[in-house]
Amino acid sequence: MNIPDNLLYTKDHEWAKLEGDKATMGITDFAQHSLGDITFIDLPKPSVKVKQAEWCATVESVKAASDVYAPFSGEILEVNTELNSHPELANKSPYESGWFAVIKISEASEKDKLMSPAKYKEYIEGLSK
Repeated sequence: MNIPDNLLYTKDHEWAKLEGDKATMGITDFAQHSLGDITFIDLPKPSVKVKQAEWCATVESVKAASDVYAPFSGEILEVNTELNSHPELANKSPYESGWFAVIKISEASEKDKLMSPAKYKEYIEGLSK
């Protein structure tokens, strides 16, 4: 399972890459693998306000539909419109070209509620037992 060292993770299998007061987010390799072939992604709209751990997107796959939750509270600055025509990018490249959105973080302290790469690895290993 691919778990990059430069990201933070949620228990719902979202990742966040911090850059100053912004966080790029998407779903983890574990999530995309669990979902199977992704066929559609309903992205949040730019300028929408989101709250940490609340719904911000939906992913549909050949197996199921799944909600995606915001890793931080804030405002959606940008979305990856490439996913509209190529949702499979979330399968092929979940951490690079398969990113979902950029959030302008309003509550920096929420970082403390996210998992480090080591903690996330431990978490998903516990799920398979």
